[in-house]
Amino acid sequence: MSDDLKNIYAMAKRYHKHGVVKDETLKTVEARIKAADIPDVRPMTGEEIKEVRQRWNLSQSVLARTTGMSVESVSKWERGESKPNQAVLRIINMISDKGPEIFLS
Repeated sequence: MSDDLKNIYAMAKRYHKHGVVKDETLKTVEARIKAADIPDVRPMTGEEIKEVRQRWNLSQSVLARTTGMSVESVSKWERGESKPNQAVLRIINMISDKGPEIFLS
């Protein structure tokens, strides 16, 4: 969290304590601060997607199932014929950073 956001949050909590800021407003500030901490989706080339899949020892079928896409889509991403949408790319980013175990219950 940036220093500016820390200062805004601290100020909102102080004002809340004194009754100047309502509960709903404090919750809104907290939600926006949490949202600001979500990293941007990192773009990935087909080669990078393939590297992530191989690093975690995943088949194209398993990556397809994890992302809710088809094996054909995964194959096209890896060959550079198409690109995954932002939601799928976020999933692949998460697998890259934390491994596929994050999707196990």
